[in-house]
This record gives sequence, C-alpha cells and structure tokens, in this order.
Amino acid sequence: MKAVVRYRYGSPEQIRIENMPKPVPGPDQVLIRVRATTINRTDCGVLSGAPYIFRFFVGWPKPRTPILGTDFAGVVEEVGSKVSKFKVGDKVWGFDDNGLPSQAEYLAYGEDKNILGIPEGVSFKEAAACAEGAHYAVNFLKYVKLNPESNVLVNGATGGIGSALVQLLKYQGVKVTATANTKNMELIGSMGLDRVINYEKEDFTKLGETFEVIFDAVGKSTFGKCKAIMKENGFYLSSELGDGIENLYLPFFTKLKGGKRVLFPMPNNIKGSMNHIQKIILEGKFRPIIERSFSLEEAREAYGYVSSGRKTGNVVFEID
Repeated sequence: MKAVVRYRYGSPEQIRIENMPKPVPGPDQVLIRVRATTINRTDCGVLSGAPYIFRFFVGWPKPRTPILGTDFAGVVEEVGSKVSKFKVGDKVWGFDDNGLPSQAEYLAYGEDKNILGIPEGVSFKEAAACAEGAHYAVNFLKYVKLNPESNVLVNGATGGIGSALVQLLKYQGVKVTATANTKNMELIGSMGLDRVINYEKEDFTKLGETFEVIFDAVGKSTFGKCKAIMKENGFYLSSELGDGIENLYLPFFTKLKGGKRVLFPMPNNIKGSMNHIQKIILEGKFRPIIERSFSLEEAREAYGYVSSGRKTGNVVFEID
C-alpha cells in the first residue's frame, strides 16, 4: 500500500511516498480502507518532533512508526475474530493525538479505541476534518463555565481549532468576538459571530472592551499582551506552550496571585470529544471548514503549506 513516511524527525523534506506492507488486523481490530485524513498542526509536530517533549509520546529517540498521520475516515474492509461493534462496509472515523499510521491506504485499528461510525450525509473529508481541531476546541471549553451573557474572544478563528471553537461557542449561545485575516473576513463573518476583527488592520489587544475569556486558538499572543482586555477574574487559554513554555507554569502562579488567570487545556477523552461533535453534527449545528485537498503524492507540499501557518480551517488528503 502507498503511505506517507519519514524515518526521523525533521522538516517536510524528510517525507517520502513508499509502498509499505498492508496491515493485518488483530482479533480485536478492524482493517480500514482510508479515504481521507487531514494534515494538521499535530501532524506537523509528529513530523518535526517539536516541542521535544512530544517525542516521549510519539517515539523516542526516533518515531514509533514511520507512517505519518493522526486521524482517518474510511470504510471497514475486514474485521478481526473478536470484533462485534463494526462490520465490513461500515463507514468510520477516528483520531489519536499521539499519532496513527493513517496517512496510508490502509489502517488496522482497535474497535474499542477512538473510532465511531460516520453519520449519514457526512462525507469522508468532512468526517476526518471533525477530529483534531474540534477535539482541542472541545477541551478548551471544559476549562471554563460560560453562559449566554459571557463575552469571549477567539484569537485565530480561521484555523482548525478556531473555526471549530467559534461554532461550539455559538452552539452554547455565547457572545463571540473573533480575529481573522483579510482573506477570511467574509467566511468568518458568515458564521454568525457578534464581531470579527481584521487582525491585519487592527490590534485586538487594544479594544475598548473586556472579556471573561480569551481563547488563543493559534498561540500567537500572550497572557501579558491580553491582560488589558481581560475582566478582573477573566481567563486566558492558549493552544500552545508559549515563550519559554510559560503557559505551563503561569496557571500555577496566576492561581496563587488571584485575579486574571492563565489556564492550560490539557486535552483528554478523545472519544468523548468525538461523541460531542457527532451529536451537534447530527443537529446540523457543526460543519468543519475545509480549505483544500491534496493527494498522498503531494505530501511534501501539503506539509509545507500547513507548517507555514497559512491554512484556513482544515487541509485534507483524499485517498482514492
């Protein structure tokens, strides 16, 4: 089978397309014919091994598996002897933020792991794009209590996490201000947000209003820069570790000090996130944004594009 591989951590230049052995499912596994998988920020971390601590989850001193990937959507082609939850022909999707060998034509995966059936009317591309960014967005929201009177700001509403997060916030009926670049103003404006700020023309940290919560979905700001627009007992959450991994230690120090605080959303319970997203998909309240698709043969280009930080929403490999 064709697969996107690399044998050591590094840049997209390490990537190759190789023929790899087709996996054989174990007794409690299903063999999935992969039809779509995204290229996301977590994938870029699995490729580069950065930050360095990530290597203890995805393989140290070298990658645990040469095949890249974190999510998938496809069709069950074979089931193990002990499998009872899925059958041949089922459409399924799944995700693991510690890496999966899913950027390939086939994947063997345990039936009790992070895998669900794809709802009717949802394409393979859409199902794959409901995984990584949406999971992190769901985990952002676990850390704060919001109500319809809450006023929140999302920095970076056009990425995979941000575009999922603003939909989840509007699903809760929260007042949302979000930042976007010029090319995406119309797209983000169509999502029913209360205010959209063009960050290429206006500094959102100098707004004349304050927010209960600031979600930095791209990790490009800091608690220090955002303090001026936070309410006295407001919260700042970032998707990145921050300069000098400050977002790991600031939650402790700001809690001791009181007042404005930093929270760092450690993602967990992937299956729970998937079930929540699937619920609101079925209610017609969530659809992932997909900017563009690549073939496996275009893997270097795809990773280069995503690593550049220029993508909108999700970028997908389509596998015929």
